[in-house]
Amino acid sequence: MSRQVFLYDPPERFVAGTVGLPGRRTFFLQASAAGRVTSVALEKTQVAALAERIDELLDEVVRRTGGNAPVPAVAPADVSDTAPLDNPVEEEFRVGTMALAWDGEEQRMIVEAQALVELDADSEEDLAEAEERLLQDEENGPPMLRVRLTGAQARAFAKRALDVVNAGRPPCPLCSLPLDPEGHVCPRQNGYRRSA
Repeated sequence: MSRQVFLYDPPERFVAGTVGLPGRRTFFLQASAAGRVTSVALEKTQVAALAERIDELLDEVVRRTGGNAPVPAVAPADVSDTAPLDNPVEEEFRVGTMALAWDGEEQRMIVEAQALVELDADSEEDLAEAEERLLQDEENGPPMLRVRLTGAQARAFAKRALDVVNAGRPPCPLCSLPLDPEGHVCPRQNGYRRSA
């Protein structure tokens, strides 16, 4: 079976968002263009890591080009996107592996999110070899979302993604674990229930 690549070059919209209530949210990346919408599910930590790495890569591009790359230092207000995810949110796949790159010729950030794949291997060497084969197989690999963004779009994506991650449940001031609306059993309070 050939690999399905959901390519957006350029997207009209590329955002991170959630479905559900804090504490029970499902995180998505969503790309759209020309009437097409692709939504892929991922973990909260993956969204946070992607946003942080995008900012780091853009900062490095600015540093290496001496400020000549078309990359803003912060997300421009005119490309800010605070709208909810486009409905219906239909998961194409769950993300396993993500990759980032900067195309210096086109001055674009490339974001790739590849579907989660379970690999069977008897040893760590077999597992490493299977992973390498999977990554190199452009024709028969797992589904992939590939998005090419301008520097301004990438900054705006990273800002929104971090805002979405931080919009969850507030942390307990004592133990930093998330507070549920019903409160939580705080380990620093020796198991006594703490109200929100």
